[in-house]
Amino acid sequence: MNSVELISSFSDFAREKNIDKPTMISVLEEVFRTMIRKKFGSDENFNVIINPESGDLEMWRTREIVDDNSEDIWDFDKIPLAEAKLIEPDFEIGEEVAELIKLEDFGRRVVQTARQTLIQRIKDIEKEGLYDKYKDLVGELVTSEVYQILGRELILLDNEDNELVLPKGEMIPKDRFKKGETIRAVIHKVEMSNGTPRIILSRVSPVFLERLFEQEIPEIYDGTISIRKIVREPGERAKVAVESFDDRIDPVGACVGMKGSRIHGIVRELQNENIDVINFTDNLELLVARTLSPAKLNSMAIDKERRRISVYLNSDQVSMAIGRGGQNIKLAGKLVGYEIDVFRDVPKEEMDDEDVELTEFSNEIEAWILDELHKIGLDTAKQVLALSKEELERRTELEEGTIEEILSILRSEFE
Repeated sequence: MNSVELISSFSDFAREKNIDKPTMISVLEEVFRTMIRKKFGSDENFNVIINPESGDLEMWRTREIVDDNSEDIWDFDKIPLAEAKLIEPDFEIGEEVAELIKLEDFGRRVVQTARQTLIQRIKDIEKEGLYDKYKDLVGELVTSEVYQILGRELILLDNEDNELVLPKGEMIPKDRFKKGETIRAVIHKVEMSNGTPRIILSRVSPVFLERLFEQEIPEIYDGTISIRKIVREPGERAKVAVESFDDRIDPVGACVGMKGSRIHGIVRELQNENIDVINFTDNLELLVARTLSPAKLNSMAIDKERRRISVYLNSDQVSMAIGRGGQNIKLAGKLVGYEIDVFRDVPKEEMDDEDVELTEFSNEIEAWILDELHKIGLDTAKQVLALSKEELERRTELEEGTIEEILSILRSEFE
């Protein structure tokens, strides 16, 4: 293979991969200089001239002529007079010799290796370019097509046929996709694995919900309304705190739309995830009240040092504040940045004289277990006993054996 064939085939391959001309020349020169260093020991006295359009290659070796008996004849940039005269009989000591080195002088095997190195280097540049491109797009919304469905992840293709990955853990639990289907997700992170970029998408990240809001609601896109914070239980429930910079615009109404028209599309995209849009305020008490709405709070106590808030509600409001499986109270706590404990406000006339506060059992029941019961609004023994074992298991994070032990301790109090 001559230089024209080598450079032309490489240039065609590089152009297919959208490699620009300066990068192409730089890669070619580096590969040829590596060949020179291996054969001659140094490339410092070589001038490499490449024209990728025509395929021309010139490698000029420049050396200074020295006396045949000089100690310098072994230097890489020196040539004995006798050897120089074989090139040009009129050469004299002190002059410079410029000798054209042909590609064929390196041998067929070296040239083949150079060709493989060139192709591999372009592939590496392509991978680096893909990594840099998507690294800058982390957090952005992308639309891609399902190419392959594997056990733990989906392989998707972007509009340039680059592979993207959607792991099962980054999918909404109710997500079900078919090959060829188009899906939306955010670029979650980009990693290099064995020299190959791995572009990971997510549909469970709060950023995904934020990008959907930006896409569906013009006031958020243009900055009139700002999203202050998003918390999610993917596929189940989300809370979005929004704030308007224009007093004439109601941020909650603008996000929800007439009869929910603006938010319906987002809810469908998230597999019917319930979305609570909350008007953000710096007033912590008001924010907590809005976050737990529609439950109506009677009062609250804020412990800023321990970052805990105790809220007090009537009995018929407790279940609304806690939500199914405790989702509402957990998300509310994440949104305001405090642990929220729910307590029932029981009117004095309704109090049972025989009932016992749970705190009275602190010697028999561990404090963290009592905290779990307080979180779901249970303050007395009879309030706990009024619920079934299954209900307690569903509403708390306590194991079945622990619940049975609690019920046994509390029952013994009234026997």
